[in-house]
Amino acid sequence: MQDIAEQLNAWHSAGRSFAVATVVSVSGSAPRDPGAALAVDADGEAVGSVSGGCVEGAVYELCQEALADGLPVLHRFGFSDEDAFAVGLTCGGIIDVFVQPVSPGASAGLDAGLAYVHSGTPVALVRAISGPPELLGVTLAVTGDAHHGGLDRPALENAAVLHARAMLDAGKTGQLTLALDGRPCDPNSLDTVTFFVESHTPAPRMIVFGAIDFAAAVARIGGFLGYHVTVCDARPVFATGRRFPTADEVVVDWPHRYLDSEAAAGRIDSRTALCVLTHDAKFDIPLLERALRMPLGFVGAMGSRRTHDERLERLREVGLTEVELARLRSPIGLDLGARTPEETAVAVAAEIVAHRRGGGCLPLSAHGGPIHHDHPLRAADLPRRIA
Repeated sequence: MQDIAEQLNAWHSAGRSFAVATVVSVSGSAPRDPGAALAVDADGEAVGSVSGGCVEGAVYELCQEALADGLPVLHRFGFSDEDAFAVGLTCGGIIDVFVQPVSPGASAGLDAGLAYVHSGTPVALVRAISGPPELLGVTLAVTGDAHHGGLDRPALENAAVLHARAMLDAGKTGQLTLALDGRPCDPNSLDTVTFFVESHTPAPRMIVFGAIDFAAAVARIGGFLGYHVTVCDARPVFATGRRFPTADEVVVDWPHRYLDSEAAAGRIDSRTALCVLTHDAKFDIPLLERALRMPLGFVGAMGSRRTHDERLERLREVGLTEVELARLRSPIGLDLGARTPEETAVAVAAEIVAHRRGGGCLPLSAHGGPIHHDHPLRAADLPRRIA
């Protein structure tokens, strides 16, 4: 929902009703991840996507029905072998889509949740997608220290808030099944409620060290991938907004000092990607000495293989262990035969995506394994009660 938050907030602020269709689970080769959303307002305007095109028409109709009757619905879409023209996913996957009508002012949880998402405040939207009819569509908005909305079942509400807050802290989106008294239980049990917990957190950070032409290309592709991009260099003549117009911020500071600064503290986590492009020991060694001891998602450094070997020896000299050194991706980037800054940026981005998602870095045509790696759900993991 994050990618359509601005439009949803505009509709909500104008008092316009709309319906939101959200992917709540996927299996097989589905085109979009849980949390992908399509919304339709009362005038028929649509924004977003749940499938990249193959079931958009059917989901659009479900949104219009939800607007007309005011009822939420959970619907499953999958490939149909019997009828090639039936509504389904031609890629062979399965997605479950929850369609929910939204009327501004009708739900404290939804109202607060949409406001938090639009403002960039970390929040978990907790929506009941399966269970007793009176609970379907009921929404909680859970932040780190508060929640909005209610379930009229104190034990269930407290348990849902507790679990959702833990998922928000970890940046996780997924399903949560609880018994009506709040106890965790199997999704196939009777008398349960299945919630879809959608964690909205600030964009992950990419910090590019070294204000060179390669950094400009990496900053552009980092923004394209959804990162909040910072370019940092100690040389003010090179670290300028004019040279890096696509970066979210340009910092003039020594790299290691910036990494230790209050400006960076609290904004670096396990999703953060560091791209060290300076290939200058006086910058690299103090920076990497700190970075490789931090819980970062990706640390890569540019340089020749000789530079890499020399860099490792210097890092050993300052006390880094072999385990810490093994976290360094260097020379940075996949072997694409890249030459230009733009080609190099693609190679760097490809390695970051592969590292984050667990990709094998082989052409898809070279193997028969799964295309997507980060949602290995089985059919048995999916909720049974589908409207």
